[in-house]
Amino acid sequence: MNLNERIESFSSLGSILSDALEGKPSEYTSRLEYLIKNQHLKNPWFTPENVRMAVNAISNELTEGNLKKWTGAYPLLNNDYRPMNIAVIMAGNIPLVGFHDFLSVLITGNNIVAKTSSKDHDLMVFIGDILCDINPEFRKMIRFAEDTLSGFDVVIATGSDNTSRYFEHYFGKYPNIIRKNRNSIAILDGFETAQELQSLGTDIFSYFGLGCRNVSKLFVPVGYDFSHLTENWKVFSGLITHTKYANNYDFIKAVSLVNKENFIDTGFLLLKENKGIASLVAVLYFNYFRSSDAMQQIIEEQSEKIQCIIGRNYLSFGSAQSPALWDYADGTDTVDFLLKKNIAGIL
Repeated sequence: MNLNERIESFSSLGSILSDALEGKPSEYTSRLEYLIKNQHLKNPWFTPENVRMAVNAISNELTEGNLKKWTGAYPLLNNDYRPMNIAVIMAGNIPLVGFHDFLSVLITGNNIVAKTSSKDHDLMVFIGDILCDINPEFRKMIRFAEDTLSGFDVVIATGSDNTSRYFEHYFGKYPNIIRKNRNSIAILDGFETAQELQSLGTDIFSYFGLGCRNVSKLFVPVGYDFSHLTENWKVFSGLITHTKYANNYDFIKAVSLVNKENFIDTGFLLLKENKGIASLVAVLYFNYFRSSDAMQQIIEEQSEKIQCIIGRNYLSFGSAQSPALWDYADGTDTVDFLLKKNIAGIL
């Protein structure tokens, strides 16, 4: 299968997913609808809205134009190499979070040995099944590992700071990409419009804030009036009806009251001044800054913990959970990494 055939296959996948989301009759529509409605039974955070959001974001990116623009930056993709077996250990914090690694491995012509999270297995298998129907050659390229990983040349693993130590211990002898905790921040200047602030709410609250691209920390100018935020985020107040989210909110609020900590309470979110970046579910950290130079220094000091930055001079408000194909996790170019491993003659 050459590059053009792989591009056509993933473009067809995007169209199939888009049609299924719209309810157009096909062999995949009812299966996707079932998955959307029932994933919360296996993972309570995977609500129908969140699953639909994740599938929609993927379908929007899988156009022929996007795929050609992305792959066009890598002339070596047009060469023929003996494929490597790439083990991909996927996280399960938000639906289909491992899809980009899945795509990167296959678009480069390599084979994937996917170790899905138990919390996000069904959706990835569904995607794989569609691809194999589109082009049966993918059946030789896709394997879902049920138990122990074996028969691989390279490892791509995504997890927490804790699991990264486990990954480094077991997979350090292989060429690898091992990802740790990252979170996203937003920088406000105090002159944002109501629409921008509401869009920022999408960056914060989508997927209950569980994604590495979700904003978990705000930087605001000294003297910032937080009422502008809370007024424009009322549309997200329905989150508090979700049992697990509400339990987090109630517990953290109770502990904060007992410890006499200062916080701003919106009724569904607690805002706390804290130097950390990774906030808990139902909590948003913030800090004040006095100048752009001071803010830039903070960014440089925290660069290894920051996934993306939202703000007027950065990514646009509301775009955090809509990454382009060329937006790589941790800033590590997965395609370039795989191409260089092939050239290096690992096999």
